[in-house]
Amino acid sequence: MRMGKLAAYLAAAMAFAPVAAGAQQGRPVRILFVGNSFTHGAHSAVRNYRADTVTDLNRAGYGGVPALFKLFAREAGLDYDVSLETQGGKGLGFHYETRRPQIDRAWDVVMLQDLSELDRDNPGDPAQLVRYSGLLASMFHARNPAVKVNLTATWSRADLTYKPKGHWYGKPIGAMAADVRAAADLARTRSHDIAQVVPVGEAWTRAIDEKVADPNPYDGISFGQVDLWTYDQYHGSIYGYYLEALVIFGTVTGRDPRALGEKEQAADELGLSPAEAVALQRVAYEQLEAEKKG
Repeated sequence: MRMGKLAAYLAAAMAFAPVAAGAQQGRPVRILFVGNSFTHGAHSAVRNYRADTVTDLNRAGYGGVPALFKLFAREAGLDYDVSLETQGGKGLGFHYETRRPQIDRAWDVVMLQDLSELDRDNPGDPAQLVRYSGLLASMFHARNPAVKVNLTATWSRADLTYKPKGHWYGKPIGAMAADVRAAADLARTRSHDIAQVVPVGEAWTRAIDEKVADPNPYDGISFGQVDLWTYDQYHGSIYGYYLEALVIFGTVTGRDPRALGEKEQAADELGLSPAEAVALQRVAYEQLEAEKKG
């Protein structure tokens, strides 16, 4: 009897908190990723990773972060039907104005990701994010009132922090991520159709603070630390995108990213060591726990 109760308790603890409509109806949960190169994993092996497991609505052949999410979900025993609609170098306004025919349909979960600097002509200005995230969220809710629309707050760019012409030059490496998060929080307060903000950028900053990741790729990478940026010090590396996908996975499913463990398949296929995978899983978990505490 005691073992039965214990098993029941553990099963309940592992269940993901927000039960999506698809799961309730016995079908895969329909999730859409809308974004740009930070979503489809540009300049890394993540871009075309497992592209056959997801639906690229633009038929560009991308797997990206959505494919990582798909694999994490499968490893956790969850069934998600994953689609993506991305365009490099474009913000949410582009998707709303030109890509509505591809995305205007019923989804259970939507992930929205804007330009890394928010506004190319006025870096850090949240106005475009606030406007278009709200319009998109409203559109998705019109199709399915139960949809969960989330905003992904992305990371600090090394090129905009350490180079003299960068908007965040001279500030701590976490400053840009903090500004992007503040903009996403503002957008969420302005739209009752946006469920939550996904703290990807802050997870990157946490990885740096905990010395899992190197803070400055321009002065070399410290031994035993990973480089979250790829060769342009702008986009993510396999490590950066892996951490992004972990935070999204934990947010959407409610599962503990640490449960994926050292033998997680994507990490092995992309070339992360077991220790690196576990360290990044731990960072994602800690950031998500910090979110719960406010």
